[in-house]
Amino acid sequence: MLNQVRTWIGSLTDIGLSLIGLGIVLGVLIGNKLPFVGDVVGNLTALIGNLGGAGLVGLIALGVIIWLLRSRSA
Repeated sequence: MLNQVRTWIGSLTDIGLSLIGLGIVLGVLIGNKLPFVGDVVGNLTALIGNLGGAGLVGLIALGVIIWLLRSRSA
């Protein structure tokens, strides 16, 4: 049962990452004001700016996020 829940969560994470990628591509090609998608590029830029403004803590958080995404895809 726990393995099934992990599989579902992993699948939902994969779908979410795919939708974020699609939102970035559509935001670059069409523009920021997409219906049902919003300003994905602007939100990611703000997130990166906030992490960068946090100094060392932001770099550590960014490293953890990258590590989690890489371990998920492996």
